[in-house]
Amino acid sequence: MVPSTIIEIEQYMEALVYIPPPVTWAQRKNVIFLTFCVEDISQPDIKIETNKVYFKGTGGAEKKNYENTLELYGEVDTEKSKYCVRDRNVEMILVKKEEGPYWPHLLKQKVKQHWLKVDFSKWKDEDDSDDEGGNSQDLEEMMRQMGGLGGAGDGDRPSLDDLDDDDSDDDDLPGLE
Repeated sequence: MVPSTIIEIEQYMEALVYIPPPVTWAQRKNVIFLTFCVEDISQPDIKIETNKVYFKGTGGAEKKNYENTLELYGEVDTEKSKYCVRDRNVEMILVKKEEGPYWPHLLKQKVKQHWLKVDFSKWKDEDDSDDEGGNSQDLEEMMRQMGGLGGAGDGDRPSLDDLDDDDSDDDDLPGLE
């Protein structure tokens, strides 16, 4: 279908334009956490390479087209790195090839990007002690959670066994018709 009105032409042109998605990141000495903040992503195209991450997809309330290639500061292990597409975002755990000092910045080029922000909820400084809860959950457990498998054994779920089956409040309710 060939667009004929100005509005159809504008909509057609918008469909061809790809913009970088909002991205948040944090790191530890052995991993990088990346989150592509796009809701309801459809047909995502995601590639993790040794020194870059590629992301493409359509999503959000306005069904915008998103695409970006992040040239990373250092190298990551593509075999151990994982990602998970969720309803509200795409989360990644990129395992660094070499455990060691923190990267001074995420991208190869030290240029401020408007779409890239630090995820302070996951951030931990390099000189922080490991005993403060940052490493209590190991990498394998985080990856299991990303896969939607939950924790091992789900031991943290509350038990409902102590609830009484007798609920006297229901006795006085009329039946549904």
